[in-house]
Amino acid sequence: MFTTKNPIDIIAAAGLGLGGVFGMAGTFVAQPALQAVLWAIDGGGLVMAAAILCLRYFRMGQDIVAAGFLVFAIAEAVMMSGTAAGPAASVPSFAAGTALWATALLLISIPKKFAMPVRLLGLVSAILFSIVAAKIFWANSYCRHRRRCRFMLILSWS
Repeated sequence: MFTTKNPIDIIAAAGLGLGGVFGMAGTFVAQPALQAVLWAIDGGGLVMAAAILCLRYFRMGQDIVAAGFLVFAIAEAVMMSGTAAGPAASVPSFAAGTALWATALLLISIPKKFAMPVRLLGLVSAILFSIVAAKIFWANSYCRHRRRCRFMLILSWS
């Protein structure tokens, strides 16, 4: 049985759980209004959890890890700003949030606070998120016309 002496840990775990469950649920839902609600709950849970983890690691003296969780909370807030607009209109906020996710993962993974496999996974994820953000930013800054933009997005993902 899972036990903890600190209820803050339970709240952070609940936020991470909400983020995981509702984020995945929103991905598999086809109805735009329901998808936006699920992703809003997802984002709210992750922002709450990241803010709590930021404070927790700051109090432990792990300032760089704490900064990583702060940047992650900001990234989720940026992502949430595009949730109500729908997937197509939220591309700029998604790109910005993805770039911030990469930064957060670097800040969390570089210090020797976590086990090496977790740190390596974080570093690889940061690289992949950086590539996604760069491709979106490059395609959006290059494209001036809708046809060219579609072509560039298709070309960049091939």
